[in-house]
Amino acid sequence: MSTYIVTGGAGFIGSHLTDFLIRAGHHVRVVDDLSTGHEENLDPAAEFIEGDVTDRALMGRVVEGAEGIFHLAAVASVQRSNEDWCGTHRVNQAGTVAVLDAARAAGGVPVCYASSAAIYGDQGLLAIREGMRPRPMTAYGVDKLGSEMHATVAFGVHGVPTLGFRFFNVYGPRQDPNSPYSGVISIFAARILAGSTITLHGDGLQSRDFVHVSDVVRHLVGGMDALRREPQSLVLNVCTGRGTTIRMLAETLGEAAARVPMIQFGPARAGDIRVSLGDPSEAIHVLGLEARVELPEGLATLLPADMRQLMPGLAAQNSRKKPRRPANIVAPGLTGGIAPGVAEVAQFVAKAPTAR
Repeated sequence: MSTYIVTGGAGFIGSHLTDFLIRAGHHVRVVDDLSTGHEENLDPAAEFIEGDVTDRALMGRVVEGAEGIFHLAAVASVQRSNEDWCGTHRVNQAGTVAVLDAARAAGGVPVCYASSAAIYGDQGLLAIREGMRPRPMTAYGVDKLGSEMHATVAFGVHGVPTLGFRFFNVYGPRQDPNSPYSGVISIFAARILAGSTITLHGDGLQSRDFVHVSDVVRHLVGGMDALRREPQSLVLNVCTGRGTTIRMLAETLGEAAARVPMIQFGPARAGDIRVSLGDPSEAIHVLGLEARVELPEGLATLLPADMRQLMPGLAAQNSRKKPRRPANIVAPGLTGGIAPGVAEVAQFVAKAPTAR
């Protein structure tokens, strides 16, 4: 049994990662200040430490004896980064440096960390590859880009292996729809289930790359195995390579819930990127992993269990699916030698309680 640190482990993505690591037989030490996370998201087997990742003394103690760090703690909100520029910078970039420094002091513990597609800004209609010039349009995106640069220094100067994942639009259970900073899917799902109106800004044809949280967990776990096999520093997209318009998203959610969504159109939002579509080919090449949860399948995990049986469209779509290649075999590591398969992770996530 190995010990892994998950910062932000009581949050949306972090709690799913923590669950998976515990189920794989590892000890997980979670650090979270509960500013957006919920302690009830945590498996009772997790060791929970309420604290701030910018606390260098705390992080120094937390990292002792760990074989890897998953750094997910952040203020993941463009709105809040506009409202509290200095405060979010302290967490999002200085917090990353504190984690990397703790990893250095502990002898070069490998760090997988959350970056963001926000570093790209508006790249037009092209599928976004890692080598494209970053054009962040927000303080949040700039902080994530700065964190990537510090991670490069961590490896080049201090010997800390790092892998940053540029998450596109992540969705799934435990994404709090009541938070003003929540993703569009959790907000739409909650409103459709409640019979409330949802608002599309502009024409609703803005396109996004939605990736299910179970696929994000697979990439994080596979990334840590990769760093343990070959210490290095790199960044990879976590995306599907498939675009979905916001209007199509609303309609697909309505089909999943067997309800007709009530849609109204509001004014377009200033600075709203028209198309944000990732290219997953580098992650497929480096890790042998790809996002495999189709949108209707993923949306089903947001519904109450009894409603998942009312999805003829999903069953029909599954019957038309092309067979996928088997999950990659990787070196012994977090998962005993086999990267977590989509069926295993998706089934587990589907059983998870929805956001509080």
